Amino acid sequence: VQLQASGGGLVQPGGSLRLSCAASGRILRINRMGWYRQAPGKRRELVAAIVSGGSTNYADSVKGRFTVSRDNAKNTVYLQMSSLKPEDTAVYFCHAILATVDLSLEYNYWGQGTQVTVSS
Repeated sequence: VQLQASGGGLVQPGGSLRLSCAASGRILRINRMGWYRQAPGKRRELVAAIVSGGSTNYADSVKGRFTVSRDNAKNTVYLQMSSLKPEDTAVYFCHAILATVDLSLEYNYWGQGTQVTVSS
């Protein structure tokens, strides 16, 4: 299983970015997909997540600014980030809890990080 993230970059404060993450491989089902981030010197933290039924949860710091969505047919999760602030600067990691065809139990999977830098 691979989680391939894309969409990071440099943006000015107040700007927007959209991250995408596609899961591929012998996937049986995906329970939860989402995004974490880690800033230098800080712990990795949950940004937003969405479960298969569509329920979402967000970090308080991003509520009202970020939107997580999911395309189940494409095994892809998106993070639309608006009104970005310098404190949103971090490496963003895609995460999924999924079961594969070979291992029917659900496990955690991580994508490679993508850098988001908010700076003027």
